[in-house]
Amino acid sequence: MHHDASCASPRKGKLILLIGPSGAGKDSLIDAARSQLAAAHIEVARRVITRSPEAKGESAIGVSAEQFERMKQQGAFAMHWQANGLQYGIPRQIDEWLEEGRSVLVNGSRGHLAQARTRYPDLLAVRVNVSLDILRQRLQARGRETQIEIDQRLARHASLSDTADDNVRTVDNSTTLSTAVEALLAVLREEGVIQAQ
Repeated sequence: MHHDASCASPRKGKLILLIGPSGAGKDSLIDAARSQLAAAHIEVARRVITRSPEAKGESAIGVSAEQFERMKQQGAFAMHWQANGLQYGIPRQIDEWLEEGRSVLVNGSRGHLAQARTRYPDLLAVRVNVSLDILRQRLQARGRETQIEIDQRLARHASLSDTADDNVRTVDNSTTLSTAVEALLAVLREEGVIQAQ
């Protein structure tokens, strides 16, 4: 996908890819930081997921597998990937926001990071870390998956955790949500996405 460089704004926005295992609290972190992100003019992308709209969790757009495939064929997504038996898509609207100079936070995927970097070479990847015990507790508490699915998610987490990446910043979400929000905002300030006060 190519864009007409003549209509690009002088300063493009920064894509912030929030990654980490399912159950690490990425959605909770985004929700808790939403007002501060808005105040810093950072857009939060809403994901399209092949999950029932009634499912508990993030405020995503739930679609059928057929709808998702149709949207994909129509070029509706800036990024898309599959994980844990579900399809995830990020609407192309993020490209418009970035061209307008607005930074965008996306709840992304560790497994899709390399492809995302190919498309957005200067993206900022931020991994949400959480201890394995807390991760297991959170997955069980949200009641969205069976025990077998939880075990599969934990196994995927272990396999992806083995891959170290020096270009990924980290935020710990093992304690309080407010602590994690402050850590995320500190990373964004250090990276120049949010101007220091």
